[in-house]
Amino acid sequence: METTAEKKYTFKDFQSDQEVRWCPGCDDYVILRSMQKALPEMGVKREDVVFISGIGCSSRFPYYMNTYGVHSIHGRAPGIASGVKLANPDLSVWVVTGDGDSLAIGGNHFIHVLRRNIDLNIVMFNNEIYGLTKGQFSPTSLIGQKTKSSPYGNTQPPFSPGELALGAKARFFARIGGNVPKDITKILIEAHKFKGTSLIEVLQNCVIFNDGCFTQFTDKKIKEDKQIYLEDGKPMIFGKNRDKGLILNGLKLEVVTIGENGITEQNILVHNAKEQDPTMHQMLVRLEYPLATGIIRSFNDVTLEEREAELTAQVKANSKFTKTDDLFFSGETYEVK
Repeated sequence: METTAEKKYTFKDFQSDQEVRWCPGCDDYVILRSMQKALPEMGVKREDVVFISGIGCSSRFPYYMNTYGVHSIHGRAPGIASGVKLANPDLSVWVVTGDGDSLAIGGNHFIHVLRRNIDLNIVMFNNEIYGLTKGQFSPTSLIGQKTKSSPYGNTQPPFSPGELALGAKARFFARIGGNVPKDITKILIEAHKFKGTSLIEVLQNCVIFNDGCFTQFTDKKIKEDKQIYLEDGKPMIFGKNRDKGLILNGLKLEVVTIGENGITEQNILVHNAKEQDPTMHQMLVRLEYPLATGIIRSFNDVTLEEREAELTAQVKANSKFTKTDDLFFSGETYEVK
């Protein structure tokens, strides 16, 4: 895609003239501003960027971006985005979706775009609730969670977006809290650089219908002790004092304290986001303490576009036809007069 060597954008260039209408205090504002700050760093022309959404609070996103955009139908944004990208490979295509939009009615589209590995990006706002339709439980709502549609408590086990994505052969998966704009911006830029389908799960607080849904991990006073921010090639160390780390104990990850029981930094696992085997990435996604954030998986693989181009070239090379007319008039033909 063409870059903007002749012009340097600022975040204001990506702000539309539409009034941003989300509930006061919603993390959606943070994600929006993070995207507007990330895009100038990507070096892509504004007219080469497309945002495609489905239905939900997150799906207002295209209106607020001064780029091309499509506000599509419920759950179908990945399918529409696939068509846009395949029709014009030079575009930077972004799907903006929510946990309900992508994992319920859109579940099939979601898993198949991941397995195909089309070169596009998905940002999932996960607030474990249906916000736009006023607080029904979603596919990520916790067991026992009381909502408008589960007044006595939700009885359905929740999806883990990361587990589902890796099970669908996602090559890039990141998870980040919705209250850390600098980290969100950084991950958005890395997702853009990645060749293939990237998925970013943003732990987004819904102040009206599910307030505090991730506070046990994202509260600024405790997040250093409750989260581990993973960076490729760096030891898996966390904690306010940077004295906690992860080791592999049999088939499980275990939290240890550096300096106790002979544990040194050399004993701590080093994160390898680029590993093809997703076993460790699945273990990190499932980890409940500490919650793994950052880029968990970033494995470079062949994209669908590359496979299609290779197949097309092979078919052309082996075909005896050079024009459509040659194909139409091959074999038995007859004229109607």
